[in-house]
Amino acid sequence: MPAAPTPAKGDRAKVAILLSTYNGAPYLPALLGSFLAQTHEDWVLLWRDDGSRDGTTTLMRDWGAARPDRCAEVADPQGNQGVTGSFMALLRAAHTAGFAQAAFADQDDVWLPEKLAWGLEALGTEAAPALYCARQVLVDDGLTRIGLSASLAGPAGFPACLTQNIATGNTVILNRAALGLIAPTAPPRECWHDWWCYLMVTAAGGRLLRDERGVILYRQHAANVVGAPTSAPRRALAALRRGPAAFMLVFRKNVAALQKEADAFNPDTRQQLEIIAESLRRGPVARLRALRLPGFTRNARLQTALFRLWFLIG
Repeated sequence: MPAAPTPAKGDRAKVAILLSTYNGAPYLPALLGSFLAQTHEDWVLLWRDDGSRDGTTTLMRDWGAARPDRCAEVADPQGNQGVTGSFMALLRAAHTAGFAQAAFADQDDVWLPEKLAWGLEALGTEAAPALYCARQVLVDDGLTRIGLSASLAGPAGFPACLTQNIATGNTVILNRAALGLIAPTAPPRECWHDWWCYLMVTAAGGRLLRDERGVILYRQHAANVVGAPTSAPRRALAALRRGPAAFMLVFRKNVAALQKEADAFNPDTRQQLEIIAESLRRGPVARLRALRLPGFTRNARLQTALFRLWFLIG
């Protein structure tokens, strides 16, 4: 299998598109075609299969064989790693190969032609860790438009990043500094790769660049690993169905994992992280104090109220 094509030294335009596949053969031709239609043409596709049992690997290898300068398979680690493990392997491969930016891709989406160009324009020449994210055009299985994903406006950064993820992976582009920050880390198994990137970049004082445009066609179908509720009430209902136990498990795991990376954060963030971690070991009074931290909220009042209740009792 070919090694990842290495960008020329000093080339800050080369983007690694990171694609983890799993039984995605029906959808991949449309996605791959949308890569070729990008207005920003300086990219390489790094892909890894996570144990497909359909024709996915054959399709991908044939596509790559026809475009050896555009595509490389990442073979290690072998076996099923799950979504986060697979994308982290791809991210590490991109960092090792020296790419300037990395963009996550989901196998069942279709990218708008300007997706990469818009993201790279927003990232610019930012030297600090930076993460670009955008909204999605929600479509059905036949690509008929349903609507637009939720606005990205509202509280962001640390510690808001602990309460919810607003950086949906299939829109995310990371710059070189963010790649270097995240690649050596180990996210908890319960945390999605995109949320972990958002956590690390904002906890390290990096920039979150939000684009209110829809940049991909995001299929909503029965096989979605994660879907996108189209309204605030539906998002609240989905959260209620998951319940406080599931949310607080991920919350605790994220806090513990971030503490292991605390050397990358500034003193204020380390202090806030310790206050939150200590409150989880104690009772409601300590948690009430933690909830007074600036920005420790979600994007909507109802969601914030639900988060605060779960944080107090979970």
